[in-house]
Amino acid sequence: MSIEEIVLEAEDRMEKTVHLLDDQLRGVRTGRASTGLVESIRVDYYGSPTPLKQMANLSTPEPQQILIRPFDPTVIGAIVKAIQASDLGLTPNSDNKVVRLNVPALSMEQRKKLVGRVKELAEEARVSLRNIRRDANKQAETEQTDKILTEDELETCKEEIQSLIKRFEAKVNDRAEKKSAEILEQ
Repeated sequence: MSIEEIVLEAEDRMEKTVHLLDDQLRGVRTGRASTGLVESIRVDYYGSPTPLKQMANLSTPEPQQILIRPFDPTVIGAIVKAIQASDLGLTPNSDNKVVRLNVPALSMEQRKKLVGRVKELAEEARVSLRNIRRDANKQAETEQTDKILTEDELETCKEEIQSLIKRFEAKVNDRAEKKSAEILEQ
């Protein structure tokens, strides 16, 4: 593998890590209702766990309410069960056509716990980025041992990977700070 291939592979994996963090942060509650809270909840749909966003139209008609309008009204019971089984802590109200979730305002204690959860998710992402860096550096060292890369090329490759990780760690930190600020605003 060339330096470019090693760096591109590492960058691709780092990009995926940041996208995963974005998805995880979307599911963390803030003070107002967001469809991101429920879109990844898996509902048992004819024996297959299906994400809620593929089964229903999700909307927030009011700042403190999520409205779930299933494409197939026969699955309302399964949707209610899945929401109750999730760790959201929200009670679904159903009229056999739609499911309403009222999202109560968060206490300061709850907000601090959620900020802690955001910090945990960000740290997991940073650890993942470091593991990707380690793997890329190991790959470069293997290529140098196999006489494909010179020592200078190995150092260049490691420097490029280091600049990559700095850029992606900054993205992770930025997203975590924005989400924390969003949670703490009242």
